[in-house]
Amino acid sequence: MSTLVVYPESDGKRMAENTLQYQWIVTIRENLARMFRDRPDVLIAADNLIYPVEGNPRITTAPDVYVAIGRPTRRRGSYRVWDEGGLFPQVVFEILSPSNTPGDMDRKRRFYQRYGAQEYFIYNPDHPRLEVWVRSGRRLIAVPDPHQWVSPLLQIRFDMSGDELIIYQPDGRPFLTMLESDRLAEQQLAQAARELAQTADERDKLRAKLRSLGIDPDAP
Repeated sequence: MSTLVVYPESDGKRMAENTLQYQWIVTIRENLARMFRDRPDVLIAADNLIYPVEGNPRITTAPDVYVAIGRPTRRRGSYRVWDEGGLFPQVVFEILSPSNTPGDMDRKRRFYQRYGAQEYFIYNPDHPRLEVWVRSGRRLIAVPDPHQWVSPLLQIRFDMSGDELIIYQPDGRPFLTMLESDRLAEQQLAQAARELAQTADERDKLRAKLRSLGIDPDAP
């Protein structure tokens, strides 16, 4: 009789240790989701356990954010590579927290290297530093100077010229936090309302001008 193998949907760990780490995780996940909103074959997930080996639930990790190009965007409790056509997520993001040690990050890098990640990004928001690793053959190789580096798979650009990382979409717009995005939407709505009001005022002035000339603006 075969034994049922259980693949937990949680490792019992918090998604983030502090508000700054959480903000970066959410910002990257939500901006990528907006970028690929018209691509039902691109899965963007956060804090989702990945199981690369069928039958062995002990081999797992939960990246802060990952991107699986070529997989549907349906809900998943976990990402089981064998149920995903054998496709390991191509892009992985990790946001450092104060408790992460160099040993932790080395183990994660070796995990992603072994099972198939193509691009691996590590960002330390407390002491701004970006690491970029890209696949070359069977290994992930560090990019010596990731400043202004553009992801071959996502076409996003990483700018480390200021006090913290800025990520730019392919169209040049920066990644925004949820609060910044809400404020921008409010500003755009207010601007649209002002433009509509201006148009209505100009229309009223034109109608008044026509009437002063003895022309009925409502005449067929």
